[in-house]
Amino acid sequence: MRLHRLEITAFGPYARREVVDFDALGADGLFLLHGDTGAGKTTLLDAVAFALFGAVPGARGQVKRLRCDIADNDTATEVALELSVQGHRLRLVRSPEYQRPKRRGDGFTTQQATASLTWLGEVPHGQAAEGITRIDEVSRTVQRLLGMNAEQFFQVVLLPQGEFARFLRADTTEREQLLERLFGTQRFADAERWFRELRTARGRELDRRRQSVREWLARLAQAAREEPPEDAGSEWALALRRRAAEAVAAAREEEQLASAARERAEATLQERRTAEERVRRVRAARQRIAALAEQADERARWAAELASARRAVTVTGPAAEADRQNERFERARAAEATAREALLSTGFAEPDSPVAVLRERAGSLREEAGALAGLVAEAEQQERDRKRLRDLVETATYATAQATALGEKLQGLPERARELRLQREQAAAAEVRLDGVRTRESDLVDALSAAKEIPRLERAVTEAVRLEQEATDAYHTSRTVLLDLRERRLAGMAAELATRLGEGEPCPVCGSAEHPAPATATSDPVGEADEAAAAERERAAEQHRAATLTARHQAESKLAAVRERLEGRTAEELTDALATVRTELAQLTTLAEGKARLDASVQAVEAEYAELTAQRAEAERSAGVAEEQRRTLAQRVEERERRLDVARGRFADVGERREHLVAVVGALDALAEARTVRATEKERLDEQLTAVRDAVRRAGFDTVEEALAAARTDARVADLERALADAEAEEKAARAVLAEPELAAVSPDDEVDTEPARLAAEEARTRAESAVATLRAATQRAEEVDGLAERFAAALAELAPAEEEFAELDALTDVVNGRGQNSRRMSLRSYVLAARLEEVAVAATARLRSMSQGRYSFVHSDAAGSRGTRGGLGLDVLDDYSGAVRPAKTLSGGESFLASLSLALGLADVVAAETGGALLDTLFVDEGFGTLDGQTLDVVMDVLDELRAGGRVVGLVSHVEELRQRIPTRLRIRKSRAGSTIELEGGMTAA
Repeated sequence: MRLHRLEITAFGPYARREVVDFDALGADGLFLLHGDTGAGKTTLLDAVAFALFGAVPGARGQVKRLRCDIADNDTATEVALELSVQGHRLRLVRSPEYQRPKRRGDGFTTQQATASLTWLGEVPHGQAAEGITRIDEVSRTVQRLLGMNAEQFFQVVLLPQGEFARFLRADTTEREQLLERLFGTQRFADAERWFRELRTARGRELDRRRQSVREWLARLAQAAREEPPEDAGSEWALALRRRAAEAVAAAREEEQLASAARERAEATLQERRTAEERVRRVRAARQRIAALAEQADERARWAAELASARRAVTVTGPAAEADRQNERFERARAAEATAREALLSTGFAEPDSPVAVLRERAGSLREEAGALAGLVAEAEQQERDRKRLRDLVETATYATAQATALGEKLQGLPERARELRLQREQAAAAEVRLDGVRTRESDLVDALSAAKEIPRLERAVTEAVRLEQEATDAYHTSRTVLLDLRERRLAGMAAELATRLGEGEPCPVCGSAEHPAPATATSDPVGEADEAAAAERERAAEQHRAATLTARHQAESKLAAVRERLEGRTAEELTDALATVRTELAQLTTLAEGKARLDASVQAVEAEYAELTAQRAEAERSAGVAEEQRRTLAQRVEERERRLDVARGRFADVGERREHLVAVVGALDALAEARTVRATEKERLDEQLTAVRDAVRRAGFDTVEEALAAARTDARVADLERALADAEAEEKAARAVLAEPELAAVSPDDEVDTEPARLAAEEARTRAESAVATLRAATQRAEEVDGLAERFAAALAELAPAEEEFAELDALTDVVNGRGQNSRRMSLRSYVLAARLEEVAVAATARLRSMSQGRYSFVHSDAAGSRGTRGGLGLDVLDDYSGAVRPAKTLSGGESFLASLSLALGLADVVAAETGGALLDTLFVDEGFGTLDGQTLDVVMDVLDELRAGGRVVGLVSHVEELRQRIPTRLRIRKSRAGSTIELEGGMTAA
């Protein structure tokens, strides 16, 4: 990849269009970007990054404020870059998203981001000749051509020395995060996670199987009503099944015996109950016949009453209808009187006229009322129009007042909008600074916590030293006791051998079978057991001493690590610094928290201004329209009023006159109808009274009152019929019982005792039911035990292979994730990153040895960290002067710059080779040269000269004066109130 031309407009500190011709600037292969602090040197590198990827590196990319604040409102922010990559020349043009003032009115509008890619020369295969204009497609095409993403490009082409200085001093976790972003080892992390997730899933499955075995065991024990032994297995389950089957056989035999006894007892009881029932039936039949004989006279009276009631039925119906007809006649006569009074109340003078006259007069008045219907509608419209006139006057007055009030509100809004925008900019600046201040606060909190731990750690070291000394003394004491016992045992070895001699047995020393004078033991002999016990105490003391030694080393290491981290700062200093940072953080947080509210307030003010303007215009229009409508409507109202005055006559209005006519017509019609109904009802009443007199004569009664007295209700008639029928049926049933053959020999005086048989039957039934329940429970228990035993055996059979498989998977997962049998404590991802870091260390060492004149080399270590932490990403420096390997933190400022630059160049080579990206012909090194002396700067320049071998262009960003003397081609950046400008020194002037 080679850069040719960069054009920037209204970008960063550059208010106008500035051009950088990289072909002229890099003609010698090495050029310098220099200028005052804040002039915009690093902004040129940001512009290159933005043109390629639409983003800028580091913390600057998080702010997203790329537009020049002092640029003209009509000047668009834009970056254009021409470059060659993989044999193709192309031009990239990008504009960021930013806020610009509206062209009409006050306020701001969002200028959307744009991007385009144009091919200059031959178009690659598969690409459109007209280029690309979609932002995402432009980014994907650039990334595919370069072979690396934005993060990798920022680390490989735009070498940020500050970040690599931190990389040198970083711990394993921080170093791992950077390397992971550059080398894309996510797939190895996915593999680690896959193993962990698989182990978790298989572990849950194994737990489920174990729980299943425990559950089946518990259910089997519960079903068998036995406590399971500790080693319960298949043998115990078989024994349970055998005992359950034996219990079923015993219960079945008992059930058969109890069932036979119950059948015999129930047969005897049934015979006794049958005899008792026959005696009871005979007694009951004779008693019922006697009772019916005593009721003969009463039943005769019931029969006579029933006959009279049946004859009276033919009279009660017509009599009731006559009463109802009389009520209807009276209602018709009252209605006629009411209608006559109603007609008189309307002022009609002839209420007693015939029906025909009344109907004729109602017809003529109805026609007169119909003629007034149209004028009534006009009168109603007249009232609505009068109300409309009043509403129009109010509308015009209100709209005029509203337009005046809205004009007053609009006067103060522009100034308020400007104040809110200023407050919003202050809140945005505070929001940008928050992350840095929070990071400082977090670092100070951690450091203060560590400082507070120092007294405890010092006490721990003192205690560990004391315990180590005590353990050492105990070890020496036990060692002395062991040596003394061994010496005494050797001295009494002959006596020990003599105790083992037997009569006639050969001596193990001389072979003789005779033992005339065996040696005797001393008063305090030492045996083998005594020596073994002393040796065991000596070994335990040695282990305890080693453990205390390890504990002391760990305590001292923890204390040293904390002191190194604090870098000499005390807890009081850290507390003061933390208080200052927290005060600053509180102030910034208060400002930043108001940004969203201020954004909303600015938008609300702008929206309110637009809305009030529109409302004022609408109010003025409404006032004019209302006044015009009022004039037109007033003319129509005046004309209609003249017609209505003639039509209403002596009444208040036309509607009242028409309502009066309608009321008179209604009263006339009602009176005519009431007189007609009254005459009809009178005729019907006379007819019904004649029908009643005929019915009384036919029923055999003298008067209507006599017939009505004999009448009975339907319920009483039904009761009489039912009582007579029931008495007759009972007598027949009682005599039929006495006539049954099986009761012929039964006397009502016979006595039968069933109690003994009943007691015997209940006892037999209780025994049988208990036996059946016992058999059922034993059978159910046996079936349940059989089923659960089979399930238990199946669960045991499934558990064994699952446990073996999980043990293998668990060990493998620990190894892949840097635990268990993994002695280096390195995960798979860390192992891959360690290999990449080793390549980086080799590549960086070649340049570091050259820059340090053979003194320093990078040393990569894959050993585990202290206290068992992860290893594999250790990076130290070998000093050939002393032959010692020391931490990179011990390097001086200039040495750190050399190491950082070497590491950055080495990482650039490895990443470029790893990603398979395009050849990088352009490289930028940003700052850091001010820490070098003259001799070291010569060496560094020699290395940079080597970098431009083969046509590579190297750009240095620095304000070091000596570099201006060494590098003839320079790009000077001047800072002013009107914006920064670019000037090419030692070559062609920039366009």
